[in-house]
Amino acid sequence: MNIRSLTRGDGVVIGAAVVLFIASFLDFSSYECPQGVDCSRFDSPNAWDSLGLLMSVFLAGVIGAALLIVSRAMPGRKVVGLDLGQFGVALTIFALWTAFWTILDVNNAGAGLILGLLAAIVLAAAAVAGPLVPALKTPLLSPSGPAQGAQGGQQPYGAQPGQGYGYPGQQQAPYGAQPGQGYGYPGGPQQGQPSHGDPAQAQQAQAQQPAQGGAAPAGDFAPFWFAVPVARPLYGEDGSPNPIAELAPGTWYLAVEQRGQNLIAQTQDGRRGVLQDTTGIQRG
Repeated sequence: MNIRSLTRGDGVVIGAAVVLFIASFLDFSSYECPQGVDCSRFDSPNAWDSLGLLMSVFLAGVIGAALLIVSRAMPGRKVVGLDLGQFGVALTIFALWTAFWTILDVNNAGAGLILGLLAAIVLAAAAVAGPLVPALKTPLLSPSGPAQGAQGGQQPYGAQPGQGYGYPGQQQAPYGAQPGQGYGYPGGPQQGQPSHGDPAQAQQAQAQQPAQGGAAPAGDFAPFWFAVPVARPLYGEDGSPNPIAELAPGTWYLAVEQRGQNLIAQTQDGRRGVLQDTTGIQRG
């Protein structure tokens, strides 16, 4: 999975799951040692000494967090009729529910149970609010690459130092431009400017240019490589509402067909689907 496809909400989920796992090794309950009694030989139990507590609170929360993250890499996969992400959210809520009633039932709750309850609260809140709160939907890492700054200034996402978007030696190309019109594939010649010395060639080149707005006719579409600025779902060509894949920033994908404002994109493993949101994509 491309780490750039993770959101801030995913980061909170991962952090809370780590804390929850650590809490499982801490004392489940606390007690006061009577005066004059050596309590050092008595070990305080933790969650690993109680299989029911371990599975229903600590490991349930960790497994729920793992399913949420895996659902980012494999959108559309289901478990017992539920999407992986939905199943993960259900597990995190179940872990919080069990931790809440367990701590009420214990007279002297230990550090492990208290910390586990706090981690379960954060985990369930992030799992539910992650897809809803804009602040949690933003990318976890900045889309700008680490190579920026070597030239002394900020460059747009996907740009190579001293070059345009895409592969080395390529000019920057906005979405919709076709080869032979000033843009094209990596290393392709610039052919968009007609010769000023031949009026006939200039008239012919002007007649071949796309209509106003920069979009080429559907019949003149040529496949091209592109990258997305943020993670975006790829839907099936059959119109299914469930995504079949997720396009991650920092990876090049092949656009093989254009349908209105949508693109038919092909992933690196050969899957094809419909990219409905094409705003801000960078062409290779």
